[in-house]
Amino acid sequence: MRSALFSAENLEKESQQPGMRLQNSKMLKIELNGEAMARVGSMVAYQGQVQFQALGSGGIGKFIKQRLTGEGVPLMKLSGRGDVFLAELAKDVHIIDLEPGDALSINGSSVLAFDSTLQYDIKMVSGMGMASSSGLFNCVFTGHGRIAITTKGTPVVLNVDAPTYVDPQAAVCWSANLQTGYHRAEQLGLGTLLGRSTGEAFTMSFAGQGFVVVQPSEEPPVQGSGVQQQQGGLLGGLLQ
Repeated sequence: MRSALFSAENLEKESQQPGMRLQNSKMLKIELNGEAMARVGSMVAYQGQVQFQALGSGGIGKFIKQRLTGEGVPLMKLSGRGDVFLAELAKDVHIIDLEPGDALSINGSSVLAFDSTLQYDIKMVSGMGMASSSGLFNCVFTGHGRIAITTKGTPVVLNVDAPTYVDPQAAVCWSANLQTGYHRAEQLGLGTLLGRSTGEAFTMSFAGQGFVVVQPSEEPPVQGSGVQQQQGGLLGGLLQ
């Protein structure tokens, strides 16, 4: 049987070391020998002896925060030995290595999988207050290990060495040490040119030293997030 489908670039990528690697630009392969965490529903294939356990948002504390904020990552734990292939709506997949002392703030909808050695929590984005119904809360990852994120299209990584402004729904992740804030588009002379998905004209600002990953597409707002995130603005401090 012959076909370009069976070319080397489409064949399974093999490795001698366990862990995450890209099968291609839109699919993640985890060579599992122990445990890993992944987004619920992201498994497209697996081989070997692998068990899947739904974890909600990763514990009762995170579940409560997710209910209040509309943010979080619906997780499943992968355990065993085998190969697991993950994808999310044919989005581009990128792997980031976190070192001890690193902290990455990321939109929960962009998390595909991460090593069980990493920790994450749902945090209010500083400087936001209750100004908008999008982008109030993000997931902050710390620890030592790998995390796989997704973007809609090829992103740009902005080096924040000057005041930087991004549509909140296009901001995928950023250095957690950056100072953040939100501004009405009218304050920046942009009028109604921003906020096409939510009808609210806000832009997110970044200052300090670090980076921001921006995708060439806007994530739709979480259904009902306005009410949930206003509640989170009032109660978020009690949950930290």
